[in-house]
Amino acid sequence: SIKLSTMTKVVLVSTSATSLQGHDTGLWIEELAAPYYEFKKAGYEVVIASPAGGPIPIDKNSMGEGFFTDAAKKFMHDGEAVGELCHSTKLDSIDFASVDAIFCCGGHGTCVDFHDNATLKSAIESMYAADKVVSAVCHGPMALPQCNKPDGTPLIAGKVVAGFKDSEEVAVALQDKVPFMLESKMKELGAKYESADDWNSKCCVDGKLVTGQNPQSSEACAAAVISILS
Repeated sequence: SIKLSTMTKVVLVSTSATSLQGHDTGLWIEELAAPYYEFKKAGYEVVIASPAGGPIPIDKNSMGEGFFTDAAKKFMHDGEAVGELCHSTKLDSIDFASVDAIFCCGGHGTCVDFHDNATLKSAIESMYAADKVVSAVCHGPMALPQCNKPDGTPLIAGKVVAGFKDSEEVAVALQDKVPFMLESKMKELGAKYESADDWNSKCCVDGKLVTGQNPQSSEACAAAVISILS
């Protein structure tokens, strides 16, 4: 007997990269932890995935004073959650036909293994083409510029989007380390980029594309995804 899962399934994609041109980095833990609990609370099946599979590195700065949120603290003390983080599913082993939403978490590690990643590109493009939810927060949208709509034009062209702001990148002094400045790249590709003041929450929803500016936007993005799936 084949058991068909009727649970809504969300894949949280995190970076596998530990270093960006000599800068220690990884996942910004809040951007995984907050959506993880929001989606669990909504009753969804949540899969934590990464390009390499296995343990996901955490940017130590995301556990620093002022950044280590309640959701992040809860996650780090949650044996099941940490277990999933240590044994993440390899991205290319996931059948995205069975997935309802993809959520790309940030952290500067994404500037290494999201922006030029054929597996992630294919996953996002197939989700978009199937009219499913594509979401990304902070540096998670680094995955989007490489993606195209089924007609071959840039996926974000003409779309209202948010993502890590150029002024925020300069504030953390990594403007010379990243492969491209996200805000500038989104605008260059014809996206309608919107933002709030630095380090303030901004979530954009355009159809089933949900994007957020920074760590402060992750809960708003998760809520927007849930609202679309409800």
